[in-house]
Amino acid sequence: MSDRYQGFVQTPIGKLLVKNLGLPNPVPLERYADGEPLVDGTVAVGGNGRLAESLPGILDLLGIASTQTADAADKYKGLVFDATGLSSPSELSALRDFFTPLLRSLEACPRLVVLGTPPESVEGSERVAQRALEGFTRSLGKELGRGGTVQLVYVAEGAEGATASTLGFLLSPKSAYVSGQVIRIGATGETKAAEVKDHLRPLGGKVALVTGASRGIGEQIARVLHRDGATVIGVDVPQAASELQAVMKELNGDHLTLDITAKDAPQRIAHHVKERHGGVDVVVHNAGITRDKKLANMDEDRWSSVLNVNLVAPERITRELLDQKAINDNGRIIGVASIAGIAGNVGQTNYAASKAGVIGLVDSLKDELKKGITVNAVAPGFIETKMTAAVPLATREVGRRLNAMSQGGLPVDVAETIAWYANPGSTAVNGNVVRVCGQMMLGA
Repeated sequence: MSDRYQGFVQTPIGKLLVKNLGLPNPVPLERYADGEPLVDGTVAVGGNGRLAESLPGILDLLGIASTQTADAADKYKGLVFDATGLSSPSELSALRDFFTPLLRSLEACPRLVVLGTPPESVEGSERVAQRALEGFTRSLGKELGRGGTVQLVYVAEGAEGATASTLGFLLSPKSAYVSGQVIRIGATGETKAAEVKDHLRPLGGKVALVTGASRGIGEQIARVLHRDGATVIGVDVPQAASELQAVMKELNGDHLTLDITAKDAPQRIAHHVKERHGGVDVVVHNAGITRDKKLANMDEDRWSSVLNVNLVAPERITRELLDQKAINDNGRIIGVASIAGIAGNVGQTNYAASKAGVIGLVDSLKDELKKGITVNAVAPGFIETKMTAAVPLATREVGRRLNAMSQGGLPVDVAETIAWYANPGSTAVNGNVVRVCGQMMLGA
């Protein structure tokens, strides 16, 4: 679905009106294309914390050019500041000292990352300083403009060597619609990263199960995981069988048609992945429905159908796969929540409850998983799909503009975030809920 307003503001008269009236200015976002370098430009690195010495080597491993001697006269595609060494509020001035001289030296769609220490792991003034990083990064994300993003990554002690997959994602166009997020590495579970033999095809030899894979966001998830080397098993309802088979045939994948809410669905899925593939490495709970109505008019079927598809089925399937030991070591469980589950929406008490429950599923599992298995979720905001195309015009425009990027995201933005979670190198990324929402102004 095209965004006509975005096209208009790129015209001479549109640019004039944006400048004089202060209208939203949605800059075309750069997105990753297969075969391109992760970062087309240089990343300036600053700070003197726990990661300062290792950062250049990590970026070099990813094929990202970097410098520790930034000059404001040059141009930069990204900035990374290691704030893990900040131990008091007075030392926060180091943020201004690094970023302010370089903000006018950024290329279009720049990527900014601040690395910190989890506040809950330190005490006193150090905790105060580290918690302050959240306000800094979220505010800078709303100031940056030009399609830029700003993220905060809290790196636990001992997890310094597990940052490559996260930096590769956040510094690249793969994170085009992710901004203002706080990510934790090594907070729960493993603090080491599994070896990634091919950073261009990190999922080579892996098997990924994607529910709701016949179209929309699910189809795009399947395509991106396939691009990264995975064999994809697409799951969808029998009514979507022909579409599902066509997509899976194109991706040289496998398919399974069933209703995930059926009583025997978890057992059938577990049996299929074990018998046909020897297990599964990535499980993406993408299938979801909406049945909107204000609670005063909500009948039992609208309520239960949404909860059963969006939340009850993913929990039952996950538990069965774990009980059957069908998820391989260093496996990934990934849920698709929603910004509605965080901020709420009128007429969506059922949907918001189900999506908040997905976040609850992440919280409930993150500390009990073993053998490198992780659980995380994405929470999409306004994503341009057939479903949002049916939203009334005024509501659709508000959804598009009420974020720092003044535009809707694309299904590929959700898929790229899931691919980052799925990366074997993301072993220390556990228990996170990342919002793919262009940094919404409300509730995010």
